[in-house]
Amino acid sequence: MEKDRLQQGLDKLMEYTLSSNDDISTHLKISDDLEEIAPDVGKYIIEFAYGDIYSRDGLTNQQRALVTLSSLVTQGTEPQLELHINTALTSGLTASEVVEAIIQLIPYTGFPRVLNALTLAKKVFTQRNLEVSDHEETKVASE
Repeated sequence: MEKDRLQQGLDKLMEYTLSSNDDISTHLKISDDLEEIAPDVGKYIIEFAYGDIYSRDGLTNQQRALVTLSSLVTQGTEPQLELHINTALTSGLTASEVVEAIIQLIPYTGFPRVLNALTLAKKVFTQRNLEVSDHEETKVASE
């Protein structure tokens, strides 16, 4: 029997959800927080975003996380960005990869949004006791 959209979405969402740290933002917490005023929003996120879109073939969880981070940094949606930095890390991206993905956006979205995103990344890394490793200063070659 084929899984229904809600169950398929929940299964996929859990691949992106760290449940061992109550301090970090998750989709499940957001759904719980909105239950009083918009009980169906959590269901829509799970069924549509994770059941229909994130469950498609063609991209890995890490690739999907990078695309999502890029979009959220560009839009300047910090609360959702904090959540998706967490999902990116849970999907298997390293802190260094998250930082590099954000830095890559400077030419396309500008320094203010990138600085805001890096500040959120730092907060998430602290909550998760992560350090950015293999960080090297960028050197400009003189010609």
